[in-house]
Amino acid sequence: MPYLAMPYAATPRRRILATAALLASGLAFAGCASPNPSPAPSSTSSPATSILSEHGLDGLDARAVVDRLDAMAVADRPADLMASVRPDVLILTDDQDRETRLPMPEDQVYVSVAPYRDETHDCYFHSLTTCRGEMANEDVQVVLTSADGTVVLDETRTTYDNGFMGFWLPRDFSGELVVSQDGVSGSAKISTTSVEDPTCVTTMQLT
Repeated sequence: MPYLAMPYAATPRRRILATAALLASGLAFAGCASPNPSPAPSSTSSPATSILSEHGLDGLDARAVVDRLDAMAVADRPADLMASVRPDVLILTDDQDRETRLPMPEDQVYVSVAPYRDETHDCYFHSLTTCRGEMANEDVQVVLTSADGTVVLDETRTTYDNGFMGFWLPRDFSGELVVSQDGVSGSAKISTTSVEDPTCVTTMQLT
């Protein structure tokens, strides 16, 4: 994966209603984190190796874990593992309430984008194991332009099995991403200037 490779929180009631509606339609868009999660302890509740080794991730750093999980087939993603991508840390939690945190690269931030035509879901911090987008395994044209007008990426990408594309971007980057397919396109602002910036973009409708 190349180096260069809206947010709002839903209320509990809205999440329940949205989940029910999406499941009814056969689209499992779920599990993305809100922009204001409750702060977690600064230390892990169990050794990092406990979670990582049980999921075949032992010895991997944050970037390697992100790349492996986000590119994994949906059917193979662990149902008992949540992996939340933040600008500064990857937070892994399991069904036993164990947690471990892996620091993100000092010079890079991972941003996931799920273009869509008809249906999407609210998302702020990308969940590698549960977030689902509409356009899975589809070829799209991607153009990323920095704030000063420099085109830093122009290529064809194939969305992952979960309907997302991932981009490792330099920190303190701001610009616009345009995704096109079959004569229609959508765009979104991208920023990695703050630890509060979203890592999940699901507002890009191709029209």
